[in-house]
Amino acid sequence: MLKMSGEALASPSAAEAIDGAVVERLAGDIVSACQELPLELAIVVGGGNIWRGTTGAAEGIDRATSDTMGMLGTVINALALQSAIERLGQPTRVLSAIHMQEVAEPYIRRRAVRHLEKGRVVIFAAGMGNPYFTTDTSAALRAAEIGAAMLLKGTHSGVDGVYSADPKVDATAERLDTVSFMEVVRRDLRVMDLTAVTFCKDNGLPVLVFDLLAEGALRRALAGEEIGTLIR
Repeated sequence: MLKMSGEALASPSAAEAIDGAVVERLAGDIVSACQELPLELAIVVGGGNIWRGTTGAAEGIDRATSDTMGMLGTVINALALQSAIERLGQPTRVLSAIHMQEVAEPYIRRRAVRHLEKGRVVIFAAGMGNPYFTTDTSAALRAAEIGAAMLLKGTHSGVDGVYSADPKVDATAERLDTVSFMEVVRRDLRVMDLTAVTFCKDNGLPVLVFDLLAEGALRRALAGEEIGTLIR
């Protein structure tokens, strides 16, 4: 299971919510990995490049409504990614937790597993269909439901793993090769939503944190090479 943030799809200047060139490059990495490696790949993409529920709530929008707007943003990103992947010849399906049958299939666990068995990339959209949950938690839940071997959390902005402190603030912060779930919680490392961290711990789902936008990083992560930080 690959979890990528919505911000990873945006242009570096933030002038466009979705940068076609970035989406095309990520799609190329995904298709190459699927063709070269023996794997089944599912993806959860965030929607922060379009709308963040917490930001809208801070501006006076009802939190449940704002979160729903964010979920719709993930559907837009999922469709953009699907289009780019399929242009490269890789069959792809978008499954949405919010029913919108004209543009995506409804999420049904058995259907998702069947698509994966047939070699299709599956993109889960609209989170879990419920407000107050992040797409990190959605990715963890979907990974457990489909029996994924690992959750790959692709970061952006040059952060290539879990650090002892915020590397953008503390120049002495050190990247950790491996770290336990309990240590992530105890040290408040903020690598992903606490609910997602706890869920992965309780369900024995290891998490690999790496820089999604680094050249060749996605293929290395999918191939099981040493990269980023492994949380287990």
